[in-house]
Amino acid sequence: MFQPRTAVLTGSLAVVAALALSACGAAPDNASTTSDGKNAATATSAADFGGMDALVKAAKKEGTLHAIALPRDWANYGALIDGFQKKYGIKIEVENPDGSSQDEINAVTSRKGQNRAPDVLDLGSSFALSAAQQGLLAPYKVTAYDDIPDSQKDAQARWYNDYGGYVSIGCDAKRVKNCPSTFADLLKPEYKGQVALNGNPTKSGSAFGGVYAAALANGGSFDDMQPGLDFFAKLKKNGNYTPVESTPATVEKGETPISIDWDYLNAGYADEFKSKGVDWKVAVPTDGQFSQFYSQAVNKDAPHPAAARLWQEYLYSAEGQNLWLAGYARPALMPAMEKAGTLDKTAAAKLPQVSGTPTFPTEAQQSKAKEVLAQGWAKAVSG
Repeated sequence: MFQPRTAVLTGSLAVVAALALSACGAAPDNASTTSDGKNAATATSAADFGGMDALVKAAKKEGTLHAIALPRDWANYGALIDGFQKKYGIKIEVENPDGSSQDEINAVTSRKGQNRAPDVLDLGSSFALSAAQQGLLAPYKVTAYDDIPDSQKDAQARWYNDYGGYVSIGCDAKRVKNCPSTFADLLKPEYKGQVALNGNPTKSGSAFGGVYAAALANGGSFDDMQPGLDFFAKLKKNGNYTPVESTPATVEKGETPISIDWDYLNAGYADEFKSKGVDWKVAVPTDGQFSQFYSQAVNKDAPHPAAARLWQEYLYSAEGQNLWLAGYARPALMPAMEKAGTLDKTAAAKLPQVSGTPTFPTEAQQSKAKEVLAQGWAKAVSG
């Protein structure tokens, strides 16, 4: 998930067709229906639709998949998009690649019944919970559903985690003499005007994680986000926090030499920046270790329901999961694939090192944290 979605190497985006704003009207019903009357829009699994062959046939007939807020350089999405298109011959149109999780939800609600609505969503965990509560998501169990840990999926299969990582601190070692490795370090006067988030935490999954991690580093908990707000208020007051949202472009210009973002994004940028003369260092802060996954979901009113479901099947195949892994992200099926011997061990060995077992906030805790942010973020960083 640097931009509100929560990060993207905008300069290196390959050309992906945007959804035509003039498009309207629903997709033809017969493209998503089998000869025996099974409709992809109501299929809760591939088996429910008549098997994978039937799903592939229907998806190919639809011919298109509408995605939103999928930057090519976010967790290796470029390779996933290319892989799916090559495998099935189905065109993926990505609208607003730099968009936020909230932008995705807004597109679903504002375009209900329209052909230009998104088919699939990749949402920050708290936003997936919100979308499910609003009744926007279709229940669908991918073939590998049972292998996804119970703590990382909705019991009704309206969403399930896809990939994740840890909040990290990225730093331009050529511009910053001593790169920070903890949240406590970020308060040092030597970092004046240099510390940025990747987006607004009320809209962005990664920035949300950054504030949560800061809370954990300062006496907070999954139930108490306030210390995170207090930390950024202090960071703003002492002049270290910059409201400039971190992007690869701002990093190259030296505007955001320190960026709080997911480790898989910062690690990926380190590779990208080498050729541009930027020495990008990545550290997972030991005083605020926060892990989070993004979640996949199908729009209940997807204009291409078969393609939407086939995309989910592809993402949760060994091929799809390993492509996320190659982008430094930890796929949700990683434990199961390791056990099955299908995990890319070379890619796994390159992941940023962390210690301990990750724990995740509950649905109620995330909802409460979002409320605290909505009420207090603007005040914390204003002035």
